Amino acid sequence: MLVAAAILAVAVVACLLAPVLWPLDESAVDLARTRLAPSPAHPAGTDDLGRDVLHRSLYGLRVSLLVGAVAALVAAVIGGFVGAVAGSLGGWVDRVLMRTVDTIAALPHLLLGIFIVAMLRPSLGAVILSIGLTHWLSTARIVRSELLSLRNRPFVDAAVAGGASRTRVLTRHLLPHVLPRLALATTLMVPHAVWHETALSFLGLGLPPHLASLGNMINDGQRSLLTGAWWASLVPGLLLVVVTLALATLTGRWRDRLDPRVRAELNL
Repeated sequence: MLVAAAILAVAVVACLLAPVLWPLDESAVDLARTRLAPSPAHPAGTDDLGRDVLHRSLYGLRVSLLVGAVAALVAAVIGGFVGAVAGSLGGWVDRVLMRTVDTIAALPHLLLGIFIVAMLRPSLGAVILSIGLTHWLSTARIVRSELLSLRNRPFVDAAVAGGASRTRVLTRHLLPHVLPRLALATTLMVPHAVWHETALSFLGLGLPPHLASLGNMINDGQRSLLTGAWWASLVPGLLLVVVTLALATLTGRWRDRLDPRVRAELNL
């Protein structure tokens, strides 16, 4: 766990300080330095357009983490709202919403995400919305199941007997008990969202090609592999694997300590 925390801390600090310590344009083209092998001047080499791979990878990691975090928050808001409505109202509303969740869950997330991005045209907002609209289902189930288990508790009956409205019971008595599990589920969703963004960018349907992201870099590096420039795709790919594994390890430890049931319900 300490190793994972150290890796994640170093990666985040490097991403934040890269513009200060390494003030280069990550999209600047230098055709005189194309496909240079790793060296002291370029520790991870350069790509087929002469851009420094390590510098661009740090910018790409920052973009990927930002997309993953914001998309996870979007999914948490949508899933939390649907789960709260289903769990608090029950009856036919609960059945309709849960059948809708089951129907959407039956569709492949990646194909559905590709369809959403294609409809909106590739952009940062489109990728975030695509991930958020395809990853809220598990959060809705978690919130609903928690509310169903809390609805018949004595403190809820006491609030109703005291004249509290349904809205007040939900906002003042039920949601405070659900928020910790919702926060945990959102945190667990971040590494999954990062991989989803990388997959979309790798397929050419994610972020615009000029914008540095790990998926775009791995996609661009395919061309360099044919000429022996293996570092152009290996470095961003290795950075993606190491950082997301560290993030998953930390969130997994937090999950085990706070609530061991969440991972089974997330079904990631």
